[in-house]
Amino acid sequence: MSRGDRDRALERFDAGEPLPTSALHGRWRGSAVPTGHVLDGLLGTYGWWGKAFRSDDDVDPLLFEGRDGRVRALEPRLLPLAARTLGVLPRSAAAGRLAAVAHPLLATRRPRARLRAVEVRGRVSAAMVYDHVPVLDAFRRDPDDTGDLPRVVLGLMDCRGHAEPFCFRLERAAGRTAG
Repeated sequence: MSRGDRDRALERFDAGEPLPTSALHGRWRGSAVPTGHVLDGLLGTYGWWGKAFRSDDDVDPLLFEGRDGRVRALEPRLLPLAARTLGVLPRSAAAGRLAAVAHPLLATRRPRARLRAVEVRGRVSAAMVYDHVPVLDAFRRDPDDTGDLPRVVLGLMDCRGHAEPFCFRLERAAGRTAG
């Protein structure tokens, strides 16, 4: 991916409407927006499923799907988020299968993030603040999503150690939250 892909993703994020934190309550299926970021393709390889927002103070920031098909909230402190670590992680299907075996060992039943209104890229919108890692995910409504209740949101993950944000999208999912 090129710098142009990143610029287009950021322009699309900037065009999205800000969201109140309550608009995110529910369970969301995630996917990367390819921009050339070190996380592109990596989270999917390791089974990233999405996020769950039960309330502003009860958030599962990282849901992963295991080999058994069960979606679990994983403890962010146990996952390698540093840029230097991510660059050496294998992106093969075999590495993903191996990581999925560890999901039950990395699982948590406690919320690990909160929703707050934060200014990002010049506008205040809903953002997810991780409890124990230097990460902030900001959210805006996808410009093509025009219904009453947001169904698709765009996200920017700002992580200490990464020069550029990781771009992703979330689609509202049916069903219960992780656990």
